[in-house]
Amino acid sequence: MALPPRKKRPGNPVRTPRRPAAPRVVPAQAIKEEGERLQKVLARAGLGSRREIEEWIREGRLSLNRRPAQLGDRYHQGDFLTLNGRLVNVERRIDTDTRVLVYHKPVGEVVSRKDPEGRPIIFTQLPRLEAGRWIAVGRLDINTQGLLLVTNNGELANRLMHPSRQVEREYAVRVLGHIRDSSIEIMQQGVTLEDGVARFEQIVPAGGEGANHWYHVTVREGRNRLVRRLWESQDIVVSRLIRVRYGDIALPPRLKARTWMELPQDALEALMRSVEME
Repeated sequence: MALPPRKKRPGNPVRTPRRPAAPRVVPAQAIKEEGERLQKVLARAGLGSRREIEEWIREGRLSLNRRPAQLGDRYHQGDFLTLNGRLVNVERRIDTDTRVLVYHKPVGEVVSRKDPEGRPIIFTQLPRLEAGRWIAVGRLDINTQGLLLVTNNGELANRLMHPSRQVEREYAVRVLGHIRDSSIEIMQQGVTLEDGVARFEQIVPAGGEGANHWYHVTVREGRNRLVRRLWESQDIVVSRLIRVRYGDIALPPRLKARTWMELPQDALEALMRSVEME
């Protein structure tokens, strides 16, 4: 069954697959004398998200100036840093251009570095980086397809995912059967789930055929399986789920599954400004 037309939004930011000249992140020499939080610097350098790096510190995998790093440590230019015993050139990584890819994740792929079940992972589909690594902005479960942003700037990823930013995520949802107006109203007012109250910011009918009906819904948080759980709270089963927008970045209609496009310079700059980054 064909996906119904998506709501039109002005200025689709993804226009070309060519790699643009990207704005640079804060250079190494701009690190202040008093230093910056270690996890913030390493996230900006593309080693991982802040959450990942904090976990590495707890596990004792990071050393700063030949002693185990601690939460609260600050990095100063020229400090000696190792990860799993290997030297990390922080200054070189910080001076790397920020890049963001728009990836069309298919059903069946996992947003993970490794999968114990041997299922395909999204990172094998992405171009190789000379320095740093790709970091996924949020996750999509194995049965959800659609737009996934990936970046080599962990600080950018952290800001886009942080609950305080309340960045909108829009999904196309296919459900089976007649949906009562009362159920729509309840999901917009708020539903108590096992991890707290959640709601849809907007629910818009998007057509359908026979017993299948499509809706476009928006949320402002990225809790695990949130969209499915909200529908399931009303005894409604989601048969297909596609993320079509993250913030102002929309899934390009011609971008096929398992393919990616690099965000053009103007869209990259706008994305960074939206989370108050230089």
